[in-house]
Amino acid sequence: MSTRRLVLLLTALAVTALAAIFAWVGWEQASRIAIVVAGLVAVAALGVAVWAALPGGRSAGVRVSHTGPARASKGGIATSGLSGTAPSAGQVEVEHTGPAEADEGGKATSGLHLDGPGQD
Repeated sequence: MSTRRLVLLLTALAVTALAAIFAWVGWEQASRIAIVVAGLVAVAALGVAVWAALPGGRSAGVRVSHTGPARASKGGIATSGLSGTAPSAGQVEVEHTGPAEADEGGKATSGLHLDGPGQD
């Protein structure tokens, strides 16, 4: 069962249980119970909303798309896409990068070039 269906099922069960309790205790008492339940649900909803708005502990990542051409010559380096260090990259998405050309000892990358320990 998916999480969405489970939440829907639990919500339906909670509504059914509250309706049964309200019918059993009578309208005067049900009114008091409903006020308390509504207050608790409101505080819980506020807490979840604040939690959802806070930044997560992991990196948002990097997205690179539709880059232009890159050309390197005479020992130069050209990257059409993304160039960085491996540990700091986090989640990376690179798509539709431009052509990369190198001559005369240059280095060219179309897409992703990561430098890391032991790499040149």
